[in-house]
Amino acid sequence: MSDMQKRPEDIDRESEEIIEETMKEIFDDINNSDEFKEMDDSYEESEEAEESGQEDKTEEENDRPDMEDTDTGGISSDDSDIEAAERIGDGEESDGIDVPDEDAPGFAVDEDDAENSDSEEDDFESGDDDFETKEEDYESEDDDGEKEETEAEKELRRHRRRKKAGIIAASVLGALILIYLGFALFFNSHFMFFTEINGQDFSMKSVGQVEEYMKKQVADYVLTLEESDGGSETVRGSDISLEYVQGKELKELVKKQNNFFWIESLWKHPEITAEVGVKYDENALKSMIENLNCLKPENQTASVDAHPEFKDTEFVVVPEVIGTQIDTEKFNEAVATAINGFASTVNLTDAGCYIKPRFVSDSKEVIAAKDAMNSYLGASVTYDFSPSTEVVDASVISQWVKVDGDMNVTFDEEAVKAYIQTLADKYNTKGKTRTFTTASGNSVTVEGGSYGWRIDQEAEYNALTANIKNGETVTREPEYSSRAASHDANDFGNTYAEVDLTNQQMYFIQNGQVVLQSGIVTGNPNKGHATPQGTYSLAYKALDQVLRGKKLPDGTYEYESPVKFWMPFNGGIGFHDATWQPTFGGGRYQTNGSHGCVNMPYDKASQLYDLISAGTPVILHY
Repeated sequence: MSDMQKRPEDIDRESEEIIEETMKEIFDDINNSDEFKEMDDSYEESEEAEESGQEDKTEEENDRPDMEDTDTGGISSDDSDIEAAERIGDGEESDGIDVPDEDAPGFAVDEDDAENSDSEEDDFESGDDDFETKEEDYESEDDDGEKEETEAEKELRRHRRRKKAGIIAASVLGALILIYLGFALFFNSHFMFFTEINGQDFSMKSVGQVEEYMKKQVADYVLTLEESDGGSETVRGSDISLEYVQGKELKELVKKQNNFFWIESLWKHPEITAEVGVKYDENALKSMIENLNCLKPENQTASVDAHPEFKDTEFVVVPEVIGTQIDTEKFNEAVATAINGFASTVNLTDAGCYIKPRFVSDSKEVIAAKDAMNSYLGASVTYDFSPSTEVVDASVISQWVKVDGDMNVTFDEEAVKAYIQTLADKYNTKGKTRTFTTASGNSVTVEGGSYGWRIDQEAEYNALTANIKNGETVTREPEYSSRAASHDANDFGNTYAEVDLTNQQMYFIQNGQVVLQSGIVTGNPNKGHATPQGTYSLAYKALDQVLRGKKLPDGTYEYESPVKFWMPFNGGIGFHDATWQPTFGGGRYQTNGSHGCVNMPYDKASQLYDLISAGTPVILHY
């Protein structure tokens, strides 16, 4: 461990020695302070005045003449009054009261007085009872007086105790105040308890002691950069020509302390960050920083914002991830501040040197985005592709709800359309090549035609987004522009019309069984009217129609053929009766074939008209 990482040399002393030394410094400062001398002189003057006043009072009491009370035999104290009252109450003679004796010499009664006395004897006797009553009252008053004096003595003792306690309390309070002011004076030039400067403990140290410590440590100075992944790198003072420069910063810091409230430092523990006076080679420092591993691009990973993410059934907030990408400006500032403050370490995370995520888990934008995204998840749409189904629920919809870097939530319309396209690719059969087993048992390939399933993607997009917006739970078919009989491998089902263009035969299969077979005449391939193969569906059927060819310039038509039964399936091509054909089947179509229609005998055409209906598949093959 380097000296830079140790406390100052006297930090390790026993606490008793530090306190003793500190108290000595405090009282030395107090004794040498002008304020204390003024207080001491004032206190001595007050003591002298009090002693002088006490002496004057004593002399005055000594010079006062003794006073005798004729009624108490010369006793003038409160105690003598109390004793006299007690003797009178007990019926005893007071030593201080002269009572004349009848037998004493000089004791004589005037005769006139005696006569008057005799004449008044009866009155005296009559008042004797009153005298006894008064005497009893006197004795009662005497008892009360004794009680009152006893309470007075108790009150006197209580007064003396209170006075003594007050003197003691005042003395203790004065001592505490003196000690408190002593510490306040001490901290006028020293750092307070538990003071740290740039992370270093300088409790109760003077500016001179701190500066001395700095000078001793500068030669071995090492700045450790603590990285978020637990690694560390160092910048040595010797590599950047670090020197300590004595300045006024520390003195200013001491002055800024509120030393009168020094006691707060016992629990607030002052932490000071300041430049303490150093200089170094800035170019050398810049070169060292550029070569640090933590600043190499390959060693930095970007932070990741907190964001909503779908988990199981709903969107939840995924916490942010703080990466190791350095904010170069803040990094350089933190390193420079640490060196100027003579700090031993810089924690890159605490110093804010890493580029932090813009949004964290409790950011209101993230929470609002999560709630908005979850609002789309209430819908559930089940598509019926009997026997198969496709379900659009929260797990699917969640893929269509997006959030950007600013936490703006959008519904990805293109993603919805792409999903509908996947349904079309999977279930559309219109125009696809089919493998078909003929009524005669042969397997043929059928290409072309307009029959089959086709989803109307634009209409389905509108329907699906409405379901999601309204939070609906539904089971339905998608919107189709073209339908078929089944979603099985052969979508035409088991009821359909078959036309064998090679053998010139047609069949009507109902529920898998051939219920009608007939020879036919199809389009003449030699005149360019060959009947096209493919899978179609019957558009409609009608009676008593006139089939016309191309309209000529003179207003007439290339041909006009009235028919009884008309059943079109491919534009102007369809089944109909052809009474003008003498025979059907064989190779007649190559010489006397139609313009593309399937000619049938009248009776067979009638039967087919009764069996077929609009939408029935029609399969034509070679």
